[in-house]
Amino acid sequence: MKIEFVGPTSLAADGGVIYIAKVDGNQVQCHFSYEALEDVDPDSVFGDALEHFSRHQLILLSAAEKKLLKGLTHDGQLQISSSDLRLE
Repeated sequence: MKIEFVGPTSLAADGGVIYIAKVDGNQVQCHFSYEALEDVDPDSVFGDALEHFSRHQLILLSAAEKKLLKGLTHDGQLQISSSDLRLE
């Protein structure tokens, strides 16, 4: 399985972030919930969602990659929530 995180980053309707990945050439919208963004670093002040995502991008994309490897997409979308950050 070939996974590439290609972006761009955009704001989701729920205040979270959407980041595009390509999985074996197919586009997948990775949706990071607002709560996942808050919980990725509970000690930091959460302001702009896009800036917060950028600051913690490696941790967040790692959680997305783990779910992608398990084939947990649905209709070209992948949902990443707070509970996915605790799968380490």
